[in-house]
Amino acid sequence: MTTETSATAPAAAHAAPGIDLFSQEFAADPFPVYAQLRRSAPVHYDPATKLWLVSRDEDIRQVLLEPATYRNDNALGSVVPLRLPALRILDRAGFKTLPPALFNNSGDTHPVLRGAVLRLFSAQQVRAALPMVERITHEELDLMAEALDTTGHHDFAQGPARRIPVRVMLEMLGVPEEARADITTVADWTDAFITLFWGRTDKDRQRELALQVADFYRWLSELATRSDAPDDSLLGALARVRMPDGSPVPPEVAVAVCSNLMVAGHVTTSQMISTAVYRALESDGQWRALAQDPGLAGGWTEETLRREPSLTAWRRVTSRATTLGGVDLPEGAEILLMFTSAGTDPDAYEEPERICPMRKAGRGHLGFGLGRHRCPGGELARVEGRVVLSAAAARFPDLRLATRERPPFLELVSFRAPTRLEVTRTLSRTQGTPYAAKGSTAP
Repeated sequence: MTTETSATAPAAAHAAPGIDLFSQEFAADPFPVYAQLRRSAPVHYDPATKLWLVSRDEDIRQVLLEPATYRNDNALGSVVPLRLPALRILDRAGFKTLPPALFNNSGDTHPVLRGAVLRLFSAQQVRAALPMVERITHEELDLMAEALDTTGHHDFAQGPARRIPVRVMLEMLGVPEEARADITTVADWTDAFITLFWGRTDKDRQRELALQVADFYRWLSELATRSDAPDDSLLGALARVRMPDGSPVPPEVAVAVCSNLMVAGHVTTSQMISTAVYRALESDGQWRALAQDPGLAGGWTEETLRREPSLTAWRRVTSRATTLGGVDLPEGAEILLMFTSAGTDPDAYEEPERICPMRKAGRGHLGFGLGRHRCPGGELARVEGRVVLSAAAARFPDLRLATRERPPFLELVSFRAPTRLEVTRTLSRTQGTPYAAKGSTAP
């Protein structure tokens, strides 16, 4: 297929299903659409978002391994243009656009900033953080136990899955106790951030979200100016980093790095945990298997990252005219790499729809990306997923979904997970075996 020179107006496109990337129907079950895209239009132009949708594993890997051709400069721009009221609110807070930091940086400052973050999330640092992760997990599961004893049910997605990653990231960033915002407030801020920039919202909703994002930005700006952060924290590391010209990290760049990590460290990890717990509870007998063998939690986490990564898709932009998957792309073509589709590509994985904790492919999936922009916090997220899943299954072996209805899923271009996950405990022997929910593809 050939295209015009315009990055947003191709002359033709392969036949493909009608797609609404923001719909609940697509969010709840995107797999049939992915399968049809891979078969009929693996590089497909979506006129609604003006994005080229890339759905095959091999093509996505090619893009990720050619960062000079496929740059990440557009990764943090809003998918839907922001309206004037929202822009004014952000401008008053000093937040116009996030400067290049980690996820939107193809320049020479990226290795310097990434290096500081990689040291913070090194294997050694993650091992050292394990007791902290375990402590926070057990504290949150204590609160969940109280709720179950009192009311008989609990929302796992809004409880442990949402709160644990926020608390862990506040520790890893080195935010002093007296400077910490309420856990729920921080979670609300990061949720507002992704909804504003990756959702389809009207003017009034944008204004509401912008007010929260502005508060988030002000809070991060105050943190970036503090001088009492521990040396082994991100804020402490950024204070010591020097840019390529020898200058200190500008405050707005420090804020951008912190916002990148707070959003990634909370949102994607929270959503990974929610999805992993949902699929384990949905699958006949799997939750009890995890309770009996905690060692399965690591494999279950990896399979969740492969099959249903919370970062479902990410953007790139071409720096020159190129060909991808047999499709000619002009310079400036904006691309959406569909990681969930890659993880369910039958050309890359045997029985890709099946969740198999013992799968030989192991960590070879794209749940954390690939190449120079691979997620630097991947090991910490893995630890959190493994710890929470194994601890929750051991603590509540009789946990089950409170309803057979499929939970609502987040309707954003790049993020997907259950937004609510009501759970309860088995009340009788007849309720003791977890059921397979309608439409389940897990074993």
